Amino acid sequence: MNDVMQKWHDTFNGKGDSTQLADLLADDVVFHSPVVHTPLEGKAITLKYLQSAGVVLNNGSFHYVREVVGESDAILEFVTELDGIHVNGVDMIRWNDEGKIVDFKVMVRPLKAIQSVHAMMGQQLQSAG
Repeated sequence: MNDVMQKWHDTFNGKGDSTQLADLLADDVVFHSPVVHTPLEGKAITLKYLQSAGVVLNNGSFHYVREVVGESDAILEFVTELDGIHVNGVDMIRWNDEGKIVDFKVMVRPLKAIQSVHAMMGQQLQSAG
């Protein structure tokens, strides 16, 4: 596993420190949400969404089931369960030569899952300020 993916896994699984995720993101990172129709640009908003996703999705049932990793990008397929609804999705991550994530895209299926993620993320983002 390359260094960027190791840091991502450590951070998302709670093994990294609280600043590791921010350190992993480029200042001009672009985040593509499965429920927001326009890309979100910048470290602050991407950090907010990824931290909220960690709270919502990483509930004990979350795990990656497949990873395809290249020199500067990766596709990570995940599964989790939210209120009895099976969620299947992919994280598409691209990083630069400095090992900073520059693009992060999330796709989720099926429709019931995306509706649950949308509602729960909305609540989490609101409570996170």
